[in-house]
Amino acid sequence: MGKITGFLEFNRHDRTYAPVEERIKHWHEFVLPLPEKEVRDQAARCMDCGVPYCHGSQLLTNVATGCPVNNQIPDWNDLVYRGNWEEAARNLHSTNNFPEFTGRVCPAPCEASCTLNIDDNPVTIKTIECEIADRAIAQGLIADVAAVKTGKKVAVIGSGPAGLAAAQQLARAGHDVHVYERWAKAGGLLRYGIPDFKMEKVHVDRRIAQMEGEGVTFHYNADVGVNVDIAKLVAEHDAVVLSGGAEKPRDLPIPGRDLKGIHFAMDFLPQQNRRVGNEPLGNIENIVATGKKVVVIGGGDTGSDCIGTSIRQGAVSVANFEIMPQPPAMENKLLTWPDWPLKLRTSSSHQEGVDRDFAVGTQSFSGENGQVKKLHCARLDDKFKPIPGTEFDIEADLVLLAMGFVHPLHEGMLKSLNVALDQRGNVSADTNSYLTSVPKVFTAGDMRRGQSLVVWAIREGRQCAHAVDKFLMGKTTLPR
Repeated sequence: MGKITGFLEFNRHDRTYAPVEERIKHWHEFVLPLPEKEVRDQAARCMDCGVPYCHGSQLLTNVATGCPVNNQIPDWNDLVYRGNWEEAARNLHSTNNFPEFTGRVCPAPCEASCTLNIDDNPVTIKTIECEIADRAIAQGLIADVAAVKTGKKVAVIGSGPAGLAAAQQLARAGHDVHVYERWAKAGGLLRYGIPDFKMEKVHVDRRIAQMEGEGVTFHYNADVGVNVDIAKLVAEHDAVVLSGGAEKPRDLPIPGRDLKGIHFAMDFLPQQNRRVGNEPLGNIENIVATGKKVVVIGGGDTGSDCIGTSIRQGAVSVANFEIMPQPPAMENKLLTWPDWPLKLRTSSSHQEGVDRDFAVGTQSFSGENGQVKKLHCARLDDKFKPIPGTEFDIEADLVLLAMGFVHPLHEGMLKSLNVALDQRGNVSADTNSYLTSVPKVFTAGDMRRGQSLVVWAIREGRQCAHAVDKFLMGKTTLPR
């Protein structure tokens, strides 16, 4: 495995960020890539582990450790160390359709599962993955994949990472694939949820162009269940894949919720992405943080994205409240490794200027002339109950609710289909068939499993494509 003593000779050295004072002035990516020698040295640190948990054990056990798409990480680390970038790209793309996405926005459960993470020095897997993908694209190694046509027609509803992965795999199996997207451009969460400073949309555009070259047809402004009849789609296609995501946001039904200036994160973030992409906003309320005191409720990735966006828009101040208690700065490796640990995570947006607070519950909002002006909060105990005497107020002109998503939208398509739902309100289907309660209708991604990571959506899309191809043809060569 590469340089046997590499993990002893080279210290962990990862990508860095451009200075805060520079990066908050624009909407471009600001991660500074490593020189080639540094990347190869980092790849040399990969050990010849007896059990490489990094590339995932979901297929072997019920425990989800490492990479959800089962990237063959030790293999392409070795190839990078030896300078064989072309073969590394081929290997990487054999398990991940869009490694330039995950190389930018994945939280890297692979690194948490790395053997070197036992002493908190995991291999820089995410950085190496991104470098392989970017080099492959720059060197023209990402070619369209031609396939013999089967005569089968498949509709994929939703063009987020699950839908894109399913569509590309099914097109490569030879099917006539049609993707229906309710927005003006493809990408779903990738395009409209993730800020451009984390991932510029040129990466999405390139993959859409590649998929079109492989025969995938995209239908935009096609809101299935609203202006496109789902029954007609099912009748006209040999199979249908539901991959619309989990879009129903968790609300905060407390006094004052109806005041102006209180918005869901996913009403706020897509607007800025559309501005950057020169998409007209249309006749909707303009939500901006410029000159405002902003409070973001929710401490996850979506909350972090709201923080970075608000700062770039010119907010006067940004505060962030999380209902959970503050996690420890470091995990206990002997108790958690190789699983994903609970610990305090500080994003690049947190570093840009935000007041974070934990175990805080917002009890009510108040305002003037119908506009929110204050949050009335209290500290919470370990049962999430307000602690008497800990009440406090904070001023706000803009409140962004980033508390996660509860399930897919039921109105429209799902109600029209009368598809069975699970106890959480997601579309019900198992991970063997991905088949819903409606004949020849499949589902994948957040719509099936609930709010999750981009890399999990890609995994689900690929596995769903395997199931659909087997359903249509009786057998499949698509990877499981």
